Amino acid sequence: MVNAGELKERLLKIKAFAYDIDGVLTDGGLLALPDGDLLRIFNAKDGMGCRMAYLNGFKQALVTGGVSESVMKRCELLGIKREDMFMGSRIKLPDFLKFCEKYGLSKEEVCYVGDDIPDICVLKECGLAVCPADAVEEVKAVCHYVSPYGGGKGCIRNLIELVLKTQGKWEFDPVAYSG
Repeated sequence: MVNAGELKERLLKIKAFAYDIDGVLTDGGLLALPDGDLLRIFNAKDGMGCRMAYLNGFKQALVTGGVSESVMKRCELLGIKREDMFMGSRIKLPDFLKFCEKYGLSKEEVCYVGDDIPDICVLKECGLAVCPADAVEEVKAVCHYVSPYGGGKGCIRNLIELVLKTQGKWEFDPVAYSG
């Protein structure tokens, strides 16, 4: 973790978010279906946070080892483009860098949220490394900010609200939201 001054400096630079799914946008619980898809439960407040990021022009990506059509459909509703969903990503750093390159972003302008060992390579490279409160200790050790909320329990909302408020962009526009 970093001190408050350094955290604020990092928050002010953020132009994009990238997330793991299981344990970050969900609590990590999985329900296996006969067709092979895995059902996950998403938190509506996290979803609203993602939507607020989208409405404020922030780019968003998924970088996850999982592959799920239902996750892709859910995240499209939150403003994450399908082409920015890196599913089946076992070595996550190259996909993170592709996302940065696609939008002309420096690594320092992107916040990455992860909770487990495969996320560490990206967390060490991004501008703002974040994890939920229930992340593994190895991840917490490399993060700039540990949310007080668990994965799938408000972590993403907490982070996005923190970034947008720090940048003076936390305002709800019902007209833009309804479109």
